[in-house]
Amino acid sequence: MTTTAHQLPDLLPGLDWIADPLRVGRLSQDFAWFSPVLKRDLAGKRGDIAVRPRTEAEIRQVVAACASAGIPLTVRGSGTGNYGQSTPLHGGVILDLSGYNAFGWVRGGVGRAQSGIRLADFDAQAKPHGQELRWLPSTYRSATLGGLFGGGFGGAGSINHGPLAAPGNVLAVRAMTVEPEPQIIELHGPEAMLLHHTYGTNGIVLELEVALAPAVEWTECIATFDKFDDALEFADRFGSSPGLEKKEVCFLAAPIPQYFTSLAEHLPADQHAVLMLVAPHSEAGMRDMVAQHCGQITYRKTADEVAGSHKTLLEYTWNHTTLHALKVDKGLTYIQSGFNPMHRLKQVKALEAALKGEVMMHLEFLRTKEGAFNCSGLQIIRYTTEERLNQIMQIYRDHGVQINNPHVYIVEDGKQNHLDPAVVGMKRRFDPQGLLNPGKLRSWYAATQLAPETTPARQTA
Repeated sequence: MTTTAHQLPDLLPGLDWIADPLRVGRLSQDFAWFSPVLKRDLAGKRGDIAVRPRTEAEIRQVVAACASAGIPLTVRGSGTGNYGQSTPLHGGVILDLSGYNAFGWVRGGVGRAQSGIRLADFDAQAKPHGQELRWLPSTYRSATLGGLFGGGFGGAGSINHGPLAAPGNVLAVRAMTVEPEPQIIELHGPEAMLLHHTYGTNGIVLELEVALAPAVEWTECIATFDKFDDALEFADRFGSSPGLEKKEVCFLAAPIPQYFTSLAEHLPADQHAVLMLVAPHSEAGMRDMVAQHCGQITYRKTADEVAGSHKTLLEYTWNHTTLHALKVDKGLTYIQSGFNPMHRLKQVKALEAALKGEVMMHLEFLRTKEGAFNCSGLQIIRYTTEERLNQIMQIYRDHGVQINNPHVYIVEDGKQNHLDPAVVGMKRRFDPQGLLNPGKLRSWYAATQLAPETTPARQTA
């Protein structure tokens, strides 16, 4: 008799199985609802059962059983992704690794931990060693290290160290194959990065070894400006100034700041804002630069004040900006864009002029994985139709701006089909049956000459 997902608790009774339909439904979702397109396309997609292992041996038991029975596996952390990475298309088992969360060690400027550790916990463990994570997404309180690696990009700190994909940020990955007798393999350098941002489709990441940065007691500030150009040019100049140390520079064109209701007293109406994390020794230079661009500092908290208030400006940046806006207006969505480092300000100003009122400019200043200073956009859109959304993204492309489409759930579609063939080769090595998050990696089905809707079969009780 063929084993089904619902029979696994009887075969492996010692594990933390979750069968309640409501809880399984929640574990089958992430923040894909940011996109009205994904909300529609992923409606009703869910796992059959979930399990929360806490040791490598427990993970191995689940993986071996699923591989032996041909049951799909979808790996998840805390579900803070935005593209349906955690949503199974073919049912099966949700492998929730949030309980596999032990901190390993810090040695010099390197740290290691299990993939289910929350980023905030990792950062707290690193601080006594004088180190901190090189990048923190706005979801850092709940996001896991493995989740960031499998479906994330970077965050605060990327202005100094680039995204996760920049060479030297992720040093090693300990991963498990999906086979009846799972293997443990340690990957290093570029080979490890073949598992990055692939939605858990080509390997189960158990541990990560990452480079760290010297810890700094960051001061948090908001500068506001009457004019769009003044705010933009300040953010660009401050972000690119090598002598002024910072961890975050976030540009928010009006009316985005008005969505931050809990910061309303610091954000005058109709003004543009720049949110910053700056080193104390660089604050004076930053303030001089704000004044030169006709701005004013309306908010300031030291690191101790931030820690005491449990409220940080980080949670108003990156994708939290979109979340705050959606809390006020459910008719919004967003796009993701990458500008040309040589022409970024010209492109931003041209698109602001072309789409003002329909597209609200949100920029995160960073370094590319190649090291160039640039800005990446998480623009907020007044959504009308899917057709118009696609037109807006095409307008960006026509201006020479790269779009990483957040309204698709296929890995290649989000990367504009620029997928390294070695990613598929890694899937052959780690997931020979194609059981990991099936349907999300189109190139796998092309390579195996199988249609996504037919393999693997959904198994239910």
